[in-house]
Amino acid sequence: MVINTNISAQTAASNLQTSQAMLSKSLSRLSSGSKITSPSDDAAGLAVAMRLDAQVKRLEAAKSNVGNAISFTQTQDGYLKKIAKALDRMSELTILAQDVTKSDADRVLYNGEFVQLSAYFTSASGKDFNGVTLFSSSALNVTTYSEGNTFTMGGIDLAAPVYGTALADNISTTTAAMTALSDIVLALTQLAADRATIGSYQTRLSFTSEQLTVSKENLMAASSRIQDVDIAEESTQYARYNILVQSGTAMLAQANALPQNVLRLLQ
Repeated sequence: MVINTNISAQTAASNLQTSQAMLSKSLSRLSSGSKITSPSDDAAGLAVAMRLDAQVKRLEAAKSNVGNAISFTQTQDGYLKKIAKALDRMSELTILAQDVTKSDADRVLYNGEFVQLSAYFTSASGKDFNGVTLFSSSALNVTTYSEGNTFTMGGIDLAAPVYGTALADNISTTTAAMTALSDIVLALTQLAADRATIGSYQTRLSFTSEQLTVSKENLMAASSRIQDVDIAEESTQYARYNILVQSGTAMLAQANALPQNVLRLLQ
């Protein structure tokens, strides 16, 4: 038996220190909800989780871009619906102007409405969406994924010759009305094709938005498996470490009391 060096107490103190460190870490995990409270807990896992979290943020941004692109096409189609009604009325006027029972004075009145509808078409074709021209020949590239992949939407050009020719017509005479009718029919055919194109863009963008949502959910789940603590499991560990700390403290007290037995030898 020795007095100066209490090996039992040192061993007990070392075990207690380890248990206290593990208890502290368990408390930190439970209070933060994170399995990785410091890089040393899982260095590689932390790096992977950071990359996944960054990709999730980029996916959210891409989804926002796609949503705005859908709104852009919806705004386009809203104008085209009204333009289609204007062209429908213009085609109707071209037929009315060909009525043999109408005089040229009557045709002048029809032509006045025809010209105003042409002006409406021209005005609508110059509208913009947040400063971006709605109708032009320029294509727009929509970011559709976290790595910058893009989808190109071709421009809807209301300044195309087929429209310009129809808008330049008049129906002040029977002959002019016949020519205008032919041009308006072509313009309506082109407008129908443009609306179909916008519809196809909307369909693709809607599917893209849904896919981005699914990708985001999957990436968040992967990141969660790396970072988030399992409360049930960690609560069990916490209880274990708490008991070890309590028992370690009691045993350290007992180990510190062992040298007192030397006094019995000295009596």
